[in-house]
Amino acid sequence: MIYKTILEKALGTLLLAGAISCQPQEQKELPVDLHDKVISVASVQLSLSDSLTPKKLFPRSLHKDGSVDYVKPRDWTSGFFPGSLWFMYELTGDKLWKEKAEQRLKELEEIQYAKNTHDIGFMMYCSYGTAYRLTQKEDYKEILLKSAESLMSRFVPETGTIRSWDWHKDPSQNRGLDWEHPVIIDNMMNLELLYWATQETGDQKYADVANQHALTTMEHHFRRNYSTYHVVDYNPENGDIRDKGTFQGFSDTSEWARGQAWGLYGYTLCYRFTKDNRFLEQAKNIAKYYMNHPILTEDLVPYWDFHAPNIPNAERDASAAAIVASALYELSTYVENDLSDSYITFAEKSLASLSSDTYLAQEGENGYFLLKHCTGNWPNRREVDAPLNYGDYYLLEALQRSKNLKSGTKNLSSLF
Repeated sequence: MIYKTILEKALGTLLLAGAISCQPQEQKELPVDLHDKVISVASVQLSLSDSLTPKKLFPRSLHKDGSVDYVKPRDWTSGFFPGSLWFMYELTGDKLWKEKAEQRLKELEEIQYAKNTHDIGFMMYCSYGTAYRLTQKEDYKEILLKSAESLMSRFVPETGTIRSWDWHKDPSQNRGLDWEHPVIIDNMMNLELLYWATQETGDQKYADVANQHALTTMEHHFRRNYSTYHVVDYNPENGDIRDKGTFQGFSDTSEWARGQAWGLYGYTLCYRFTKDNRFLEQAKNIAKYYMNHPILTEDLVPYWDFHAPNIPNAERDASAAAIVASALYELSTYVENDLSDSYITFAEKSLASLSSDTYLAQEGENGYFLLKHCTGNWPNRREVDAPLNYGDYYLLEALQRSKNLKSGTKNLSSLF
């Protein structure tokens, strides 16, 4: 359902006019204090967004006409807006953000029982997980543990993986792809909920499933150069590989930028919980490949796919840059000396670009989202050169991690 305000209609006109020339320009001058700049913009944007967003709905992106795309709690992105409000509370210390975040959390409580999506990790850990970290409320913990049980129900031992999608058999959604047990690289992010559950309860069953999924994904999703496929389809009866390809990338053999970001972040978090060097080496190798990619842009905000048509005029994906920056801040705490410094330098430059006027919205524009120039699903022509709520979430997380490092908190894992 589309909801419009007078301001949003005006915004739509501006966006349509600006869409004629949407190719980002290289950033030449770094902001004096990017942290203050982003927080200032976010304070206005997220406050306006919260006040305009109807109950039981969450702002996800913009429609092509410039109106806000509001989604229901069962959309995979529903947890990112409440999570962003929690980050604003953490970044500013203002209890008003805590109150806003708590109200939005209540609208997600039902999702703890959802067994039809692997994205319950995104939906609940990015919202309730962040809330529990900051408040230690027992109610939040119980909801998260139930969410972890729901995610566990999707594990198929024969494949060694958590099934990603259930809609792959729906002809209206699957674009004719004949998948039986699709697993997407994005799924690595949802393992955080399972590792956390083991950490909180001492029950190894959650981490065992997460480890098995991560190791299976490491074996089958990655090419020899450490780029990743988006989708690997398994035979659910014996675990044989049926297909390797993409749903959101340019082609089955291309390198979808956000997929590389999910992989980097995913194996970094696996190492955080397990201290298994296999996961650390995987994260380091993914980082090396991404950071040295010959097609990576000078401002470090990647094209939506490294094999996208129309390069250098292809659309960017600022959300991928935010995810990578956040992951590298954490990864920098697990390695030594020059390698650690290189990760921090790359993340800082990425944040500088994302906080520039090219990518960071002006107050009152961009549907009250923070980042411009993201790409959600280019093959379906959905959310192309548009804001994405998860781009905003990982921007704020990266900002918090940068702040922690600069304050001398080297062990970021103690904050998760």
